[in-house]
Amino acid sequence: MLSCFEDNLWSRTYSSQIVFRVAYTTYDGDMSSTSPEVATRGTRGVEPSVASGAPVEADLGWALGVVFRRYAKASAAALEGLPGGPRGYQVLATTNAEGPKRQLDLAAQLGVDRTVMTYLLDDLEKAGLVQRRPDPADRRARLIAPTDEGIEALCDLERRLRSTEDEVLGILEESERASFRMLLQRVAMKANAVDPLHNACTLAEADDPAST
Repeated sequence: MLSCFEDNLWSRTYSSQIVFRVAYTTYDGDMSSTSPEVATRGTRGVEPSVASGAPVEADLGWALGVVFRRYAKASAAALEGLPGGPRGYQVLATTNAEGPKRQLDLAAQLGVDRTVMTYLLDDLEKAGLVQRRPDPADRRARLIAPTDEGIEALCDLERRLRSTEDEVLGILEESERASFRMLLQRVAMKANAVDPLHNACTLAEADDPAST
């Protein structure tokens, strides 16, 4: 496994699968505070508020939703031009972090239909980013591995994603960012312990992430 940065951003692999898959779930509502109703109330000198009467910005769900939406959109934009977009990134990140994988195993791990995975790998191979190798344990199977060009592209994608994180967290000082990450990680780990997410693709199957 090649690491592009000293702090080893490959730890992002699993979480990115969640973020990028959820980014394409269906959501018809508006998570911003600039909806017509809120805007109207704002012009009348009334602060947007939740049921308790507190400003909507004080609501945890609103804050999490807005930050998540911004990060998901910016991350997807950072992967623009890569064959398969987020799925292509998942293939490159997973095969680099965990080593060559059989095509069927990779499809199952990432929750991608086998036929779709075939086309995705075709596109990545044509772009020179992955290669199919014979599996020594089963000559009928193929192992998927990133090429040198694929690893170089992956490092560039990681730099773009880091820039995305810097943009999203740009309002915070460095010390505040470290504290925010640490506290958010603690909350996330506790939430996952209470309601484990065994498959990163589970969220993509729900129309509303909150229902997962």
